[in-house]
Amino acid sequence: MLVSHESPIAILDESRNYNDYDYALVHLFETDPEYYNFFKISKTLGREVLLDNSIFELGHSFEPKKFAKYVQELKPTYYVVPDVLEDSQQTCSSFNKFTLNYPDLPGLKIGVVQGKTYQELVECYRFMVNHADYIAISFDYSWYETIAFSNVSCKLEQQTKGRQRFIDMLIQDNIWNSSKPHHLLGCSLAQEFKYYKDVEGIRSVDTSNPVVAGLLGKRYYKNIGMLNKPSTLLADLINSEVNDEQKADILYNVAEFKKLLLTK
Repeated sequence: MLVSHESPIAILDESRNYNDYDYALVHLFETDPEYYNFFKISKTLGREVLLDNSIFELGHSFEPKKFAKYVQELKPTYYVVPDVLEDSQQTCSSFNKFTLNYPDLPGLKIGVVQGKTYQELVECYRFMVNHADYIAISFDYSWYETIAFSNVSCKLEQQTKGRQRFIDMLIQDNIWNSSKPHHLLGCSLAQEFKYYKDVEGIRSVDTSNPVVAGLLGKRYYKNIGMLNKPSTLLADLINSEVNDEQKADILYNVAEFKKLLLTK
């Protein structure tokens, strides 16, 4: 599984040493030219670049026309087509409208699965299998919290086990298409990713979790990660200075995260 941890501008260059590909939040292009230029350089270096529509940070997808402009200029390896949070029909409609309006954009199209129920998520998943090049599954659907887990009480664990169960259900119901690459958007608890070691079709994940934790002076527990999740968004820390102690914590955390992908 390829991993990318969004990082402050101060250590973006160094992040290429621990990130398998570079993950860009499009709304930051508007305010931080240095941030945008980093990804332009990444392309010249032959690195994979994923351009996200910033829906998690903004609460809605970045304006489609401007997003298409940045896709055309940056030429990312792949980009997240504008979607609508937890709305299957509107997400499919948005995907159709965007790809019809901008049919010749460079890069592979990532379609995000959205919905409020299992049936809606399945319908959206099937649509993306047929229309997108790459399928993304989020960490925080509210549906995850409605699944009964007798030994799970907190929201973070519900989200962690919820995505695991969702993928299991797709596989058990013969809906999962392992021939398509899948991307896991974000995470609640890093220990989640130990679960996917033998799941075919999951190609990549992004999460700023180990970086934000390091910036806040927190280190991962071995073979576990964090027991809670910092509420701060990396996008809000994008211009933060990073001292030597914070950098050491970040590097420790990203190394521990990588180990979680290799253990069961």
